[in-house]
Amino acid sequence: MPSRRPILLNAFDMNTVGHISHGLWRHPRDRSTGYKRLPYWLDLARTLERGLFDGLFLADVTGVYDVWGGNADAALRDAIQLPINDPAVLVGAMAGVTRHLGFGITATISAEQPHAFARRMSTLDHLSEGRIGWNIVTGFLDSAARARGDKATAGHDQRYDRADEFMDLVYRLWESSWDDDAVVADRERGIYADPAKVRPIHHEGPFYTLDAVHPCEPSPQRTPLLFQAGASARGTAFAARHAEIVFVPNQGLQATAAVVRKLRAAMAEAGRDPSQARFVTTLQVVTGRTEDEAQARYEDYRRYARPEAGLVQFASAIGVDLSRHGPDDPVTGGSADAIQSSVASLRRHSEAPTVRQLLAQMPLGGRHAPVVGTPAQVADEIEAWVQEAGVDGFNLVRTVSPEGLEHFVELVVPELQHRGLHKRAYAEGTWREKIFGRASVRPPAALAARRQPASS
Repeated sequence: MPSRRPILLNAFDMNTVGHISHGLWRHPRDRSTGYKRLPYWLDLARTLERGLFDGLFLADVTGVYDVWGGNADAALRDAIQLPINDPAVLVGAMAGVTRHLGFGITATISAEQPHAFARRMSTLDHLSEGRIGWNIVTGFLDSAARARGDKATAGHDQRYDRADEFMDLVYRLWESSWDDDAVVADRERGIYADPAKVRPIHHEGPFYTLDAVHPCEPSPQRTPLLFQAGASARGTAFAARHAEIVFVPNQGLQATAAVVRKLRAAMAEAGRDPSQARFVTTLQVVTGRTEDEAQARYEDYRRYARPEAGLVQFASAIGVDLSRHGPDDPVTGGSADAIQSSVASLRRHSEAPTVRQLLAQMPLGGRHAPVVGTPAQVADEIEAWVQEAGVDGFNLVRTVSPEGLEHFVELVVPELQHRGLHKRAYAEGTWREKIFGRASVRPPAALAARRQPASS
């Protein structure tokens, strides 16, 4: 087969019972209620490394979905990302049973303080030997704001203003506080670190004030591999400045291709080489050895799916209480401070979708159109996305856990390898080096992470 760059392949999951495919936790073979115990996650990590996945991407929220009906009752009944545990604490254990798999952790800037957060990520980068990534999110749930003592979340653009300052500050902690050769570990002289090569970071800004040394010695990557998703104008500008891997909403081939082109242009305008970034979208797969087997498996899964729970989550995504809508009422509007890609999806066609139509878009409990077929048919679809939408890879949405990913590893991965679309062995090095090459242990020079003064 002709040589080509392998796709990026991440499992898309969450430290919870129900991530996106709502209702499938009820399936008799699903094991996601075991999310509270380490064996569940260790088995998953081993499966992904066996399939040569690039990473496990762990989403997260720090609030609850309470727009529907004005309370969290529906989220509790259907386990709509509730209950949910901290994803970061899983990394050390999973890193211990793998050698190459990367771990992308979602952390919400509005819920973090720069100094403590920088320390946590450096610690995880050390423990994983350079396999940690950070999905940067600004947070949109008012319930999360109330949990930290605020009345409501900040406005959409103000959240990004705060995020830009947060980023500049953690970059300086990671990149500028310690010189590369600050640690000497001289046993005879009794000197571990040279004080002349370690400096405090001074910062006073509209959102943060800090005067402190970064408490961690330089980790393998220093700055974690940076992920970001943002489809609004402000989110696109933020991605152009900060993101190394951009999550692009799956809006169909043509619409997604347009988003990728827009992001590439924004990066070029910001002085970055777009080839130094990667673009991934979500994909949900149900496969089998034959078409009949794949279709039977899909129909089996559908019997347990809860599209109504997907609608509850979507209500929070757009900031509209859809419990007040009838089945044939159109869904319009949407908050300017909600997820703008979700709000924009309501305007994608000439007529606003009805509640009934939205439910039809959620056959497995979330707004994804599953790819159902044989390994060859799934690979055809993946190849089309790479060629026509210009994406570099995929976040595979969980179905029935863990068998959905096990089927993909067993059946689809060999077909992708046969076509030259998936690696046959891991590259050595940190997660950034595995993706961008051995000269890329640090973020690219044009990225904001590498252009920070030590103090301000």
